Amino acid sequence: MGNSQGKPVVYTDEVNLNHFRLLRVVGKGAFGKVRIVERKDSGLAFALKYIRKDEVIRSESVRNIIRERRMMEHLNHPFLCNLRYSFQDVEYLYLVMDLMSGGDLRFHISRKTFTEDCVRFWMAELACALRYIHQQGIVHRDVKPDNVLLDSEGHVHLADFNVASDFRPPKLLTSKSGTIAYLAPEVFRGPGYLDEVDWWSLGVTFYECIYGTRPFEGKTHDELVENICAANPKYHVTRPLVSMPCIHAMAALLEKDKRKRIKAAGWETFTSHPFFDPLNFELLESKLVPPIFIPSSDETNFDAMHDLEELLFEEAPLEARARKQKPRAELRQNATTREIRDDELHRMIETMFEPFDYTMASCEATAAAALAKDGRVEVLDRTSSTQSQLPSKAHSQATIPEGTPEGTPPPSPSQSSGGVQIVLEEHGRWSNLADRTTTLPVDAAAGRETKESGSVLGFLRGKKTRERNPKPKEAGVLGKAGARRIIS
Repeated sequence: MGNSQGKPVVYTDEVNLNHFRLLRVVGKGAFGKVRIVERKDSGLAFALKYIRKDEVIRSESVRNIIRERRMMEHLNHPFLCNLRYSFQDVEYLYLVMDLMSGGDLRFHISRKTFTEDCVRFWMAELACALRYIHQQGIVHRDVKPDNVLLDSEGHVHLADFNVASDFRPPKLLTSKSGTIAYLAPEVFRGPGYLDEVDWWSLGVTFYECIYGTRPFEGKTHDELVENICAANPKYHVTRPLVSMPCIHAMAALLEKDKRKRIKAAGWETFTSHPFFDPLNFELLESKLVPPIFIPSSDETNFDAMHDLEELLFEEAPLEARARKQKPRAELRQNATTREIRDDELHRMIETMFEPFDYTMASCEATAAAALAKDGRVEVLDRTSSTQSQLPSKAHSQATIPEGTPEGTPPPSPSQSSGGVQIVLEEHGRWSNLADRTTTLPVDAAAGRETKESGSVLGFLRGKKTRERNPKPKEAGVLGKAGARRIIS
C-alpha cells in the first residue's frame, strides 16, 4: 500500500496521496471511504476521507462537496472536526482530517447506557460547537449521533458538513436537508428557518443518548412528520429514574416554538439551565474540564467489517500511486446532454475543489462571509438541481442532500457520509495556527502505534481486538445496553 512507483517523495511539493502510508479502513460513506493514514515524513496519523468523482457527478452532489470543502477551510474550533489538507487526482477527491480514534457516538450509545453526567458533558461540548458555527454564519442541519465523534480522551467533535449551509438573516432557508428523524418542525411547516433547527436536532440526540430511542417515530413517512410537528415526545418512566432537570433540558430543546427553544432564545438560556448550570463553560470550551467517559484504547471503536470488505470485495483498492490530474479531453461534437452535463461537472470539480494545507492557510473572514464573497459559489447555486422531496418510509433515516434531483433515492442509513474526522486542539483562526504546526491532537501520535495493527487484517490479531464490545473505563457508563429500562 505504499508508493508503488518506487520514486522518492518530495515533501515540499503540494500535498498528495504519496505523502501518506495507507492503513486500515474505518468508515464507509455514500461516495467513498475513510481510512487511517500516516504522514511518511512525520509519522503522524490522520483520517483520510476519499470520494469518487464519478459517484459525486452521477448523484449531482458536486455542489455539496465543494461547499463542504469551502466551509471547512474557514472553520476551526476545539469541538469541530477541522480540515488539515485537501487535494484531488484523476479518480478521487481527498479530505485529510485529524484522527478521532474514539469512534462515533452512535457506536457507543448502541452498546452501552451512559450516566446523565456523561451525556450532559457531551451535549455541552456540542452546544459550544454549534454556537461557534452559528457565529460563523453556518447552520449544520444534520446533528445526530452518527456525526458526533470522540477523540481518544473522550471529547466530542461535530463532523460531516455535507448538507450544512451558510445563512444570512433575515433571509430564511427552505430546503428540507438533513436526516428526517432529526429535522425540526419548522423545516416541514415553513415558511423557513435559520440556525435554531440545530438546537432541536441536539435535543433529539440528547433524548436518544438518555433513552436509547428517538423521541419521534412513525410507521410511514407522513406519520413521522406528523409526530415531529406535534412535538409531544414521551418522557418515559425508567429504572433508574431520569432526573427532572434532565427531562426539562430535553424538553427545552424539543420546544415546538422556536422562539422559546433554549439557546435559540439566547446563549445564557442554555448555560443557566438547571441541568447545565453546574458546568463552567469557559473552562469547558478550553478543554480544561476532563471528560467523564474515556473510550477504549484497544482500537475497537470502529466497525472492523469495513477493513475486511476492502480486502475481500474491493476490485481496485486505493493505492498511493502516481494519480496526477490530467486535462480532460474535448467533448465530441455529437455529445449527448448527459455527457455535456458530466463534462461540465468534472471541470467544475477540477477548478473549484482547491488544494488546502492548514500550515500555509491564512483566513480571517467568517465562513459565511467567505462564501458570500466567492462568486463561484453562486455559480454552483445556479447550476445545482432542484431541492429534493422527502423520501418514503424506507429511507426515513437517510440524509437528504440539498440539491438532490427529484426521484433520486437518498443513501441508506448505512451509507451516511459521515466518518472519522479531525480536530485541532487550539481554537481561533487558521492564520493563528500556521506558526504552531507542531501542536497536534493527541490522536496524531496513533500513527506510530498502528504500524503493526494497521494492515488489512491487523484488527484480527489478539483477543482484545476481537471483542465486539470494547471495554472502556467505567466512569460515565451506567451499564450495558438496557441498563436504563423503560417501564412506561
